[in-house]
Amino acid sequence: MVSKEAKTVERAAGPTATDLPEAYLDLLKKCLLRFHDGAAFPYTTESGGESDQRLAYLAGKGIMPHVQADTMVSRDRLDNIQQATATVIREGVPGDFIETGVWRGGSCILMRAALTAYGDKTRKVWVADSFDGFPPPTDKYPSDPWKGQSQDIIGTMGVSLKVTFDEVKDRFDRYGLLDERVEFLTGFFANTLPNAPIEKLAILRLDGDLYQSTYEALEALYPKLSVGGYCIIDDYFYTMCSKAVDDYRREHGIDEPIEAVDWTCVQWRKTK
Repeated sequence: MVSKEAKTVERAAGPTATDLPEAYLDLLKKCLLRFHDGAAFPYTTESGGESDQRLAYLAGKGIMPHVQADTMVSRDRLDNIQQATATVIREGVPGDFIETGVWRGGSCILMRAALTAYGDKTRKVWVADSFDGFPPPTDKYPSDPWKGQSQDIIGTMGVSLKVTFDEVKDRFDRYGLLDERVEFLTGFFANTLPNAPIEKLAILRLDGDLYQSTYEALEALYPKLSVGGYCIIDDYFYTMCSKAVDDYRREHGIDEPIEAVDWTCVQWRKTK
């Protein structure tokens, strides 16, 4: 029998081999968020002004936890990505991982790290973005309110939502995760997704904000999602995004229950 003292020494020595994948991914998530999960927000000042309170509230919601963060998503949403990747790898659900609309690439970086952490040697992570802002407005999608606006939309924290290919690629490289298993699809979704050389997907994560970006991604990629795979919608809170999701689900008879991840993100698992 191992003594109480021996167990204490073992715990103090650090994580066991079984714990290492979780410890690695937990540290990576903290780095992606720049160690700000909303609990300690760097822009909240002692003035207590309305703008400061609003920024602290948004940080708590997981909107831009830090201006230098590699992701705008909340810790809950990063945990969701980790849980989904772990589940499909453990259960052998076939297919690659993809995110459509990546900003600085944080969610895809976590997906690629999960492949290493959980010992998967075959899947790829597809990084799909125009790297040039939102698509031009079109009368085909009247739900999108961007007519006459710049494609280089400025986000909540005053940072551009348009991030270049080189910037995203550099972030992968800094984490040591840029290799042949990371595939970039560069261009507007209508041009890149329908003919993307993807056979099957186990995780389909959409973060395109707009009706057009959301619907086009579902139309091109949902048929490739394996049974048991996850469809994760980051921006379901936005009316234009949720309308696209609801329209596509209704048109294709998709009735799997939608589950909330946090205040704006939802998911469901494909069952048929």
